[in-house]
Amino acid sequence: MEVRSIYKTARVSPKKARDVAREIQGLPVSEALDALTFTPRKAAFLIGKTLKSAIANAENNHDLSADNLVVKEANVSSGPSFRRFKPRARGSASAILKRTSHIAIILSDEITIEEKPQRKKSTTKVDGRKAAPKKAAPAKEEKAPEPEEIEETPVAEAAAEEEDKA
Repeated sequence: MEVRSIYKTARVSPKKARDVAREIQGLPVSEALDALTFTPRKAAFLIGKTLKSAIANAENNHDLSADNLVVKEANVSSGPSFRRFKPRARGSASAILKRTSHIAIILSDEITIEEKPQRKKSTTKVDGRKAAPKKAAPAKEEKAPEPEEIEETPVAEAAAEEEDKA
């Protein structure tokens, strides 16, 4: 069964909140709460409040145990932006957007906990091109060294005979 909780118009930028929300997706509820507790960001506090609300909804409205729940989705979408104006040179003004977020968390008890796969190393080079796949070097056949035969020339034979006589 899925349980949902939504926090509308949270006073945090959606871009900043998405970084925190991605970290808890797929985690059991207890681990997600621990991760949010020790994350030093404003978005972590707001997402933690939403997660606690979803846990309370599961326990009180649907009679589910918090031990079996997993964060199925943690979604952050943009809410309305407050427009403020700042004075600029020569009597002009520039707009400042105070962005807000809608934080939605969906818990489920039907998902099995999966380990996150390890990321494999990238095969792209620094300039963005794909690296050519490495080819396996052919196995070198090692031959036993053959004893070298020394040819004796007639001059060498004559020199050897003279040394023997002397």
